[in-house]
Amino acid sequence: MVVLDRSPLEIDLDGRGLMFVPSVFLHRGAATYLEPPWQPAVVYAARGSAALWDPEPTTPPALARLLGRTRADLLLRLESPASTTQLCTLTGHTLGAIGDHLRVLRESGLVTRTRIGRSVVYRRTPVGDVLTAVGPE
Repeated sequence: MVVLDRSPLEIDLDGRGLMFVPSVFLHRGAATYLEPPWQPAVVYAARGSAALWDPEPTTPPALARLLGRTRADLLLRLESPASTTQLCTLTGHTLGAIGDHLRVLRESGLVTRTRIGRSVVYRRTPVGDVLTAVGPE
């Protein structure tokens, strides 16, 4: 098998297999781990790991007064599409509460939803984008 790193390298796996390992400590590209006696591995950057170091969004007071703090916070977090489960994890709110708030935001035309496989993913609409661009008071 050929694994491309900085220079091409050919490794005989001898039936040991190859592991693919996501890592939050790797920023770009891939790394290889080939030291015996461990199984050969290709380490790659885990999807979404950059968000671990993003600062928490700060809700502008005017937007919080207009929509309510939780809905305003959800609207800000939907800068990147997310499912209700992801939003529950990020905010600490229950699935039912998140669902209720997203329903109101969707009925108001601020977010839209799309089914992707088993998940329903929410994202801001252009109107929601404009509303979140409110500057400080």
